[in-house]
Amino acid sequence: MNYGFVLPRGDARTAADFAFEAEQAGWDGFFVWEPVWGVDAWICLTAAAMRTERIRLGTMITPVSRMRPWKLASETATLDNLSGGRVILAVGLGAPETGFAAFGEVTDRKTRAELLDEGLAILTGLWQGQPFSFEGKHYHIQPCDHFPPPPPVQQPRIPIWVVGAWPRPKSMRRALRWDGLLPAKMDAEGKFVEFTPDDLRAARAYIADHRKSDAPFDVVVEGLTPGDDPGAAAAKVRPWIEAGATWWLEAMWDAMDDQPAVLRRIRQGPPKG
Repeated sequence: MNYGFVLPRGDARTAADFAFEAEQAGWDGFFVWEPVWGVDAWICLTAAAMRTERIRLGTMITPVSRMRPWKLASETATLDNLSGGRVILAVGLGAPETGFAAFGEVTDRKTRAELLDEGLAILTGLWQGQPFSFEGKHYHIQPCDHFPPPPPVQQPRIPIWVVGAWPRPKSMRRALRWDGLLPAKMDAEGKFVEFTPDDLRAARAYIADHRKSDAPFDVVVEGLTPGDDPGAAAAKVRPWIEAGATWWLEAMWDAMDDQPAVLRRIRQGPPKG
């Protein structure tokens, strides 16, 4: 099991300082959220890369539907080179209630899914270099050799984690094409409900039956553990380990305005057994 910490809120300097603290405390990954309008995630991760040497760096999450895929390809490849190959890209449809409509972004779920699929195809194609072309419903790209950036350090690509709605086959199939699953359970009415270790076991069986690649595949879960009680913290994570999770993300979303509490939890270290 790997252990990551999600910074709920903070500027680039905070990201750099807290990523340093996370690395010192033994966390394996440091993640920031990517808002529609707010502190830029990739500048935060760049600042974090300059203060760290080992810890993985990523977003939680990047809504590809509102990104220009070529810009995202540039940002991720540049950061992967700067950090020595430590980037993880976590993607999904995003949460429209966070400001999509206010800035004219697409809110229709089907269209966002189409943009996500096309965006990932373009992103990974551009990482491989030129010549690259793409013809889709939403994007049409011709080869361009005007100062292309160097490819990412990580090959065959920067790992891509994808939000998958369990047990929706179409959503799960999308995630299985890439390198990791961020599971979210959806009921028959389309409402998100609690995802449990038993659900993870079932999802793991689905992955084993339907994934065509033998490459490593992460399953990423998030939650809260009591940093002041290591035994209880480890006990909370243990069922997820037994069910097949490969990453635990400590996510203090309710502490957005309490940076001392966030820093204290980082320094307490990951919930290892």
